[in-house]
Amino acid sequence: MKLKHIASALFFACTFASGAALAADTLRFGLEAQYPPFESKSSTGELQGLDIDVGNAVCAAAKMQCKWVETSFDGLIPALQGRKFDAINSAMNATDQRRQAIDFTTVVYRVPTQLIAKKGSGLEPTSASLKGKSVGVLQGSIQETFAKAHWENEGVKVVPYQDQNQVYADLKSGRLDATLVLAPAGQTGFLSKPDGEGFAFVGAPVRDDKILGSGIAYGVRKGDDALKTKLNAAIEKVKADGTIDKYAKKYLGNIDISAK
Repeated sequence: MKLKHIASALFFACTFASGAALAADTLRFGLEAQYPPFESKSSTGELQGLDIDVGNAVCAAAKMQCKWVETSFDGLIPALQGRKFDAINSAMNATDQRRQAIDFTTVVYRVPTQLIAKKGSGLEPTSASLKGKSVGVLQGSIQETFAKAHWENEGVKVVPYQDQNQVYADLKSGRLDATLVLAPAGQTGFLSKPDGEGFAFVGAPVRDDKILGSGIAYGVRKGDDALKTKLNAAIEKVKADGTIDKYAKKYLGNIDISAK
């Protein structure tokens, strides 16, 4: 009888340990799946995009299994804090403001913010070049914040719009001289379309880590140092082996998103 009890105890102990190991090997990524080409759903409802492919590669490098948990973008940080998932993987820039609430891994990639203007305009993303010009920006975006902080007081007219497509329409019609935009969005939403003919990115990407963030990273809970360390090692591995570059080419073409 005693042997039977011991055997039962061992069985349940092994089962519990196995379940714990399985749970420990699963990484729950939180995301908002309405932001192509970074994350979206296919016609069959499957998750797809740069963050999905890179995230799966990071999980493989960390010897973990990805599980994806969807929520609204503005609900990601509260849901992470509420332990609905383990990390945020949703094209989230690591900004100073967000760092007040959560921690971030090393930068996975950097999405450049660039100026679009007519080819041959000679414009550059500087206050001196844009003085007296009108620059359209999406209202409430970090691009609006940047343009107002760096250019507006130097004689540049910064024009906010509620709809980025209206920015493109006014740029094409000549009511605007340029627009400051997230480069992948500008490429897919304007430059790759017929309306974008005759326009191009001009100058180098603008930089301001305080406003634009240090780059796209995975959000983790403050104090979750073990997971952060594990993810950092996996991220560096997929950077080094060319995985991120491969998927960037697939989804973003020639846009440079390397974290420098």
